Amino acid sequence: MAREQAVKARKDRNGALVEAMLLAAMADGRVSQREMQTLLSRVLERPEFEGTRPDELNALVETSAARLSEAKDLEEVLASLRRRLPDHKNRMLAFGLAAAVALADQRATRNELGLLKTFQAALGISEDEVAQIIDVIENGGSLAEALGEPLERLFAEVMVLVSAADGKLKEAEARALVESFAADPLFENVSPERAQSFVSEAVVALAAEGLPQRLQVLAHGLTTHVQRVKAYRLATKIAHAGGEPSLAEQRILDMLQATFGLADDEVARLGREG
Repeated sequence: MAREQAVKARKDRNGALVEAMLLAAMADGRVSQREMQTLLSRVLERPEFEGTRPDELNALVETSAARLSEAKDLEEVLASLRRRLPDHKNRMLAFGLAAAVALADQRATRNELGLLKTFQAALGISEDEVAQIIDVIENGGSLAEALGEPLERLFAEVMVLVSAADGKLKEAEARALVESFAADPLFENVSPERAQSFVSEAVVALAAEGLPQRLQVLAHGLTTHVQRVKAYRLATKIAHAGGEPSLAEQRILDMLQATFGLADDEVARLGREG
């Protein structure tokens, strides 16, 4: 049941993101080839859509276009977007994706700018956030820069993957995970509430997308050797929290090693430190 709910939440969110982009593309009465290319390229760069097959993406775009055509008015669409994008991060992402499409032709029309202002008000995006998003888009950057997606969330996910390796979270593992958040300088600016949201997001993503997909997301998000070593060290600490790692935990560690491209001697050293 939890997996079904997670899959539905992901599908609803992604549909809302695509609808925001389509609205921006349609704002001036026509959808240019450049706007559709931007829509597809922005989708491909986002981890929210990782694992989506081309045919699934086409179906998502068609379903989103049909939903928009059936809506009575813009307010109905905006209310639907707010319902399917309940947190601020996803609302910022929706605005950013819409802005990227609106600015795809280098200059937004009056109608496109008006729609972006409407999005801003409806989704609760501040002027500073809008300025940051527009600046990143105009300079050809990734929306990850504007959204400030924290590395801490990815590090937390690594620990969750190991904790959930055998299908349940042992008391010692839970304690080690909490201690890591409390004691590690890496998490010094992470509030307990935010830490809990990182863990919850990781659990939902794992249930909805599966381990192979989440490992791919980690590989894309943790790009430097220092980051990957840090992530593996945290995973090792969790795996050793209750003594020797179980077979399931060791399997996760082996998969993380392969995903991050860590050498055997380096892994052995980190294991001794754990």
